[in-house]
Amino acid sequence: MKKINLAISGCLGRMGQQLIKSSKSNKNFKLVALTENKIINKKIANIKLDLNTELAFKKTDVIVDFTVPKCTLDILKIASRLKKRVVIGTTGFTKKEDSLIKKYSKKIPILKAGNMSLGVNLLMYLTEIASKSLNDEYLSKVYEVHHKHKKDYPSGTALMLGKGIANGKNKNLYNLIGKKFLNKKSFQYGKKINFNSIRKGEIIGEHEVAFSSGKEIIKLNHEAFDRSLYSDGALIAAKWLINKRPGLYSMRDLLNFE
Repeated sequence: MKKINLAISGCLGRMGQQLIKSSKSNKNFKLVALTENKIINKKIANIKLDLNTELAFKKTDVIVDFTVPKCTLDILKIASRLKKRVVIGTTGFTKKEDSLIKKYSKKIPILKAGNMSLGVNLLMYLTEIASKSLNDEYLSKVYEVHHKHKKDYPSGTALMLGKGIANGKNKNLYNLIGKKFLNKKSFQYGKKINFNSIRKGEIIGEHEVAFSSGKEIIKLNHEAFDRSLYSDGALIAAKWLINKRPGLYSMRDLLNFE
């Protein structure tokens, strides 16, 4: 089988470094481009680091992007011109930025996920089922823990889980987002979905969804121990996206959940 030419944007970040490591041991891929948003005179895996340009991405089949929203949108602009596929692991997009991503997906195949883990995407699916099954007496909240270096909150995964709750109620997540807490020891349920984000140590990721009627509490959770969980998932997504038509896909499409 012909190898898939892979580009990694944000290659010096935590996930970028992990993706390089995972791609080296994955026989389906050939690493052809590594990019950052500023000039750095350095080589990794015998590849010279480059800026996000048409020239950098010309030989690639798929770009895997774990950067920041502004950078992701710049990459999508280039990718749409070159007709390149993009896997987006970046989080923290606004409603307007999400609309722009949807617009680009009419020209190229894009897979966007707040989390590339099989387990987390299963958790989102189970969250949706629980939300759909429970009546309006059950209030919900989302709790997440990440390493101290993570800047955005709630995490992309926490918002994914919030979307699972919203989907279960046939509602729009943006209309259901309640209070967003940072480093609170405890936080309350609300009529909308409240989020609490903890930033400490080098924790890879912990997420929990809780539903309460006041008489009982139901909890669904996931804990990650190895960062390769996410890079391996991103590469599975990149391989899957190769044969897809333009459109906006998710890990749910890949995993073929109903």
